[in-house]
Amino acid sequence: MKVGNCMTRNVQVANPEQSIREVAENMGRLDAGVMPVGDHDRLVGMITDRDIAIRGVALGKGPDTKVREVMSPEVKYCFDDEDVEHVLENMGDLQVRRLPVLNRDKRLVGIISLGDLATNGEAAEAGEALSDISKPGGEHSQTAH
Repeated sequence: MKVGNCMTRNVQVANPEQSIREVAENMGRLDAGVMPVGDHDRLVGMITDRDIAIRGVALGKGPDTKVREVMSPEVKYCFDDEDVEHVLENMGDLQVRRLPVLNRDKRLVGIISLGDLATNGEAAEAGEALSDISKPGGEHSQTAH
């Protein structure tokens, strides 16, 4: 199965100059824990509810703090025509639960989550990826920043 067959489309994108309050409100409305961050049609980062809590609130930053101050600037992504098995393996290696999905023109076309993959017939592989994702540490550990 290809990523494009099971990803979430119509993804809302945060702007690096938005406040973390605005993004948190949007996340609440969308029932989402992550948003891609785009600047002038270019993907420049990702922001999660955890980024807001740990890199924002826990460090004494207020609700008007700009997204760029707490987002993760490194963007890991996959392509919509990739096989889900390969993407699941990458998610486990990268220790991430979600990836933005780009087309081959490098335009954002969706987002894929471990849950999307688990509910689309890839439960065993998703479980394996979750086991890798859940290991302590890794590149995206909040304590490493």
